[in-house]
Amino acid sequence: PRSPAGMLPVVAGLLLAVAAGGRGSSSSSEQESPPGSRFVCTSLPLEAAGAGCPLPPVPMQGGALPPEEELRATVLQLRETVLQQKETIGSQREAIRELTGKLSRCEGADGKSAPGTWKKEPGKGKDTMGDLPRDPAQVIDQLSRTMQTLKDRLESLEHQLRANVSYAALPNDLREMLQRRLGDLERQLLSKVAELEDEKSLLHNETSAHRQKTETALNALLERVSELEKGNSAFKSPDEFKVSLPLRTNYLYGKIKKTLPELYAFTVCLWLRSSASPGIGTPFSYAVPGQANEIVLIEWGNNPIELLINDKVAQLPLFISDGKWHHICITWTTRDGMWEAFQDGEKLGTGENLAPWHPIKPGGVLILGQEQDTVGGRFDATQAFVGEMSQFNIWDRVLKAEDITNIANCSTNMPGNIIPWVDNNVDVFGGATKWPVETCEERLLDL
Repeated sequence: PRSPAGMLPVVAGLLLAVAAGGRGSSSSSEQESPPGSRFVCTSLPLEAAGAGCPLPPVPMQGGALPPEEELRATVLQLRETVLQQKETIGSQREAIRELTGKLSRCEGADGKSAPGTWKKEPGKGKDTMGDLPRDPAQVIDQLSRTMQTLKDRLESLEHQLRANVSYAALPNDLREMLQRRLGDLERQLLSKVAELEDEKSLLHNETSAHRQKTETALNALLERVSELEKGNSAFKSPDEFKVSLPLRTNYLYGKIKKTLPELYAFTVCLWLRSSASPGIGTPFSYAVPGQANEIVLIEWGNNPIELLINDKVAQLPLFISDGKWHHICITWTTRDGMWEAFQDGEKLGTGENLAPWHPIKPGGVLILGQEQDTVGGRFDATQAFVGEMSQFNIWDRVLKAEDITNIANCSTNMPGNIIPWVDNNVDVFGGATKWPVETCEERLLDL
């Protein structure tokens, strides 16, 4: 804006020109002006006006102020106007500084924690807005709205400055500073959006394994429900039956319809009753192509009960050939080949180095009552199981000793998550039969 001292010559010259024009008008009132004539007002410097056109004193009429007083009043009025405009500019600059401060706090260039700045969450590797939601879509939307609000406020501020200060434009350095900071904030927004996308992708990758495991468990549960819905069991409950193998032959056996997946650990539990001698035979065997003895439980001749995994042998301290019901559980893990043997809920033995680091192969055949020399066949009558069995279940993990005890004392019913004991999952051949089984409490009393 122009200073009052700079405007004084112009105002004075303008008043002199008006006064001269007025004097000419009064002198020409006696005779009319030529047609087409007109008055022209020209701004003159104060020195030229004083030298060329001396201003005669104007008499005061009706209490009017002399020209010097009018000029002084006009100058004071202009000075007040200029001061008001300066105050307006100061207030607008204050608003600009406030906006600049907010932009500086938002961009968090100094890395210090302040309200609204970028803050790092404990335990997190990435920075995030402390007052924004963690969902990437909501964060992007919130930042976009904040950016648009800042742009609107800046445009509104520029319009107000143009309207209030018509003769003074926004300082170029201040405009450039605001535009530069706004550009920095936009770049920071784009960087934050890229970080959120990376975080979203990382989160997706981290949860994919958990999601797959959950889907597998749900599919197994749905399959079990479907089996229960489709099965027209002749028993009160689909699992309340037993398989009876009364003769030592090579053609009586049961077959599990489902097969095993690849296993790195397992738990096998079953109820059985036998008084066969010598040895109760083979309660179950699992064979895969290339290995007929992938998993076998056998008591043959005068030998103790043995557990075979990948044709490696461990002797188990179990004694079950007394003609009574017994609950048997065997656990194994590929880590160091650790195994445990439980009888009637009590752990009687443990060991290691039984086929260590060997995963159980998938896709084999699971037979009840016979030992397989080839996958699904070539049974030996001398190794056949004689007796009854029920509640044959397999899990893909090592059950806790507490769970095994609860199953054995009938306080928990826990079907196997890999092989459950279900009527329509067991087929019998060669004269083997299915019968209703005694209740768990009755079997427990038989011990």
